[in-house]
Amino acid sequence: MMIRFAIIGTNWITERFLQAAQETEQFVLTAVYSRTEEKGKTFAAKYNNPKVYTDLEEMVSSDQFDAVYIASPNSFHAEQAILCMNHGKHVLCEKPMASNATEMQEMINVAKDNDVLLMEALKSTLMPNFKIMKDNLYKLGQVRRYFAGYCQYSSRYDAYKQGNVLNAFNPIYSNGSLMDLGIYCIYPMVALFGKPDAVHAVGVMLSSGVDGEGSIVMKYNDMDAVVMHSKISDSYLPAEIQGENGTMVIDKISQPYDVKIHYRDGTIEDISQPQLHESMYYEIQEFMRLLTNGKRDGSINSLATSLAVAQVMEETRRQIGLQYPADIT
Repeated sequence: MMIRFAIIGTNWITERFLQAAQETEQFVLTAVYSRTEEKGKTFAAKYNNPKVYTDLEEMVSSDQFDAVYIASPNSFHAEQAILCMNHGKHVLCEKPMASNATEMQEMINVAKDNDVLLMEALKSTLMPNFKIMKDNLYKLGQVRRYFAGYCQYSSRYDAYKQGNVLNAFNPIYSNGSLMDLGIYCIYPMVALFGKPDAVHAVGVMLSSGVDGEGSIVMKYNDMDAVVMHSKISDSYLPAEIQGENGTMVIDKISQPYDVKIHYRDGTIEDISQPQLHESMYYEIQEFMRLLTNGKRDGSINSLATSLAVAQVMEETRRQIGLQYPADIT
């Protein structure tokens, strides 16, 4: 079963997505949306010249595609996804799928009303070693702490310091450290352990109105979780899931390639699984698997998980004083 895709957004992440999609057998690109025809045609020329649209209403009203991958700025996700779903299109939307929990809930409602598949494109939880992590949690005994960090000095921060505020640091686009990098730490946590009972957050706000970095401590019934994120500094620490019998050490929570369990007796078990495809391949494959099987929700990147993550991030933003124009209705 071939699945015809459109894309919204012609940036570097879309390029990565299409590279990974070429490794699948069901994917075919048939439509591209761009704000300018020239940019759209230049992009389409790299991929067998799918039809280019500069009017989104016109594109979603067409019968050129079955599903759409949305990789526009965060603040556009909800409006564009809802428009697509209201025209019967299935949606794979780049993370974070919405600016806030209210938008997320509306997107979920529209997906259900139109009987279409909506999935957040958060790649790490669909990569092979995340399943390995989940399947081997029992070996740790009682889990007491989840720790994950994603701190990466942004290539756009130097421009910011010189007075050039690019999209990555512009609140108009619902951007910043938490939304861009922190989600990579929070999403796997919720996928593994559910929504936390309490959230305590601090952060450093930049003059543009977004967060440059932050830390979050979250409370569960019998464990806690610690998350660090930053776009203005680097970190080289691995992630850990600490249990009473041992600790699982993950090289990168955003792209788990190397996973080992360090037991209390000093032994180390390497449970890593070789990854045969591009990291984004697995989210595409999962989305197409669900569609092929007539499913409207997944068991990993589920709508419930996406909503819980959005709620955690919204509470985090409330505590550090981070508000977006999209929050004001």
